[in-house]
Amino acid sequence: MNSYSWGDWVWLKKFPPGDFGDIKSIKSSASDVFQMMKDLRHENVNPLLGFFYDSGMFAIVSEFCSRRSLEDILANDDVKLDWMFKSSLLLDLIKGMKYLHHREFIHGRLKSRNCVVDGRFVLKVTDYGFNNILEMLRLSEEEPSEEELLWTAPELLRAPRGIRLGGSFAGDVYSFAIIMQEVMVRGAPFCMMDLPAKEIIDRLQKPPPVYRPVVSPEYAPPECLQLMKQCWAEAAEQRPTFDEIFNQFKTFNKGKKTNIIDSMLRMLEQYSSNLEDLIRERTEELEIEKQKTEKLLTQMLPPSVAESLKRGCTVEPEGFDLVTLYFSDIVGFTTISAMSEPIEVVDLLNDLYTLFDAIIGSHDVYKVETIGDAYMVASGLPKRNGSRHAAEIANMSLDILSSVGTFKMRHMPEVPVRIRIGLHSGPVVAGVVGLTMPRYCLFGDTVNTASRMESTGLPYRIHVNLSTVTILRTLSEGYEVELRGRTELKGKGTEETFWLIGKKGFTKPLPVPPPVGKDGQVGHGLQPAEIAAFQRRKAEKQLVQNKP
Repeated sequence: MNSYSWGDWVWLKKFPPGDFGDIKSIKSSASDVFQMMKDLRHENVNPLLGFFYDSGMFAIVSEFCSRRSLEDILANDDVKLDWMFKSSLLLDLIKGMKYLHHREFIHGRLKSRNCVVDGRFVLKVTDYGFNNILEMLRLSEEEPSEEELLWTAPELLRAPRGIRLGGSFAGDVYSFAIIMQEVMVRGAPFCMMDLPAKEIIDRLQKPPPVYRPVVSPEYAPPECLQLMKQCWAEAAEQRPTFDEIFNQFKTFNKGKKTNIIDSMLRMLEQYSSNLEDLIRERTEELEIEKQKTEKLLTQMLPPSVAESLKRGCTVEPEGFDLVTLYFSDIVGFTTISAMSEPIEVVDLLNDLYTLFDAIIGSHDVYKVETIGDAYMVASGLPKRNGSRHAAEIANMSLDILSSVGTFKMRHMPEVPVRIRIGLHSGPVVAGVVGLTMPRYCLFGDTVNTASRMESTGLPYRIHVNLSTVTILRTLSEGYEVELRGRTELKGKGTEETFWLIGKKGFTKPLPVPPPVGKDGQVGHGLQPAEIAAFQRRKAEKQLVQNKP
């Protein structure tokens, strides 16, 4: 015999095909039992809706319960069951079985599988009276498997098949005790024993010792555990009736109604409280991440520009009449890159730019960008600062040059890192370029000239254009400049340029520039001794790698 859902409102119990003969005579012989089943009306008993007969197939139709069986609910980890929830389901089962026994109905096949639960989480007993129907219809049921016998009382397991199928009132009480074990531990019958069903059945049939499930005290109140043990007593006459079980179960709750709706409301209140805490925690985390994102955005773009982009506004290009720009690069960077591992080059630039970034934080300047070993800074934009832009860049340049004098490469600390610095002041246009990765870029001849000042400079020198020197002199802050002379700037012609060599009150040590060659220039590459040091290191590393 099997069951399946039919539509959304019926449960169909289907019997195997048999020789029913005349269906009218079958109805006549079984009418009393059918009428008794049809008259059963209780909120915890699944009602009989009718019968079905077609092509030699006879079936009983009962109400469909959307939550499926108690076994399905216990196996579903998504359904959270506290003890109030469990006790409500058990009380429904007790009331349903109490009603059936008052009507002289022996269930005989009670399991968690035929305790169905409707959409309101009300448990209803089903499959009652089917053994009587099978007998009246002269149908033989297939022999149940050992797993299906785990709910059967020991005395019925030892009885002949006919008596076992008929069941007993005490046998229903034993089956209820096994269901209690299932509900308490949310597991199959005897699940904690870790034995095959056949061996469990053999032990139940042949005591001593008496063999029963072992339920730990933390799963249920002690009085419920004691009731369960009474219900599966070895002697059938020692088991309580469902009236007695009902009375005991009521005292467990000390007169309180075991209402599953109340339990669900309490669970919802607890869930709501937990959800509020979770939302508060997630909101705080979101705020922290938002602050990190905004900080990163303001590091990539000027704060005023970043704020406009966050509001979804278009950032229009803006012209600045006078700003000062800073360019620097590493002398011999191409040679250093060629003779170093890529990760070593990354470490070098990261260490150097981290040092620079720490320095510019104490000056009124804006870091525009870095491209390879080129480092570009501006002052006077996007926030205007009058004539202070030249002084801020000059002060920053002296601080950077001083720090580079003691800077060491991780992988070649004996080779100094020399930089060239170029400064120039003039008008520029600034604007945000791009959508996917927007950049705040500067445009104008001032940018090109500042770049030429850097490229035509010398190691450990701050090369300054006349436009910047003129502004510094008006500030009367004691900047020390030295005339370099006429310098050829690519694409710009020949201009008079200067070296910034110090400032009144500036006491930090500056690195000593290397001597100028006979041609008046210092090579843009490394010194021969420094190249030799790189080559030795590379040879030693290769030797270690080839060593077996």
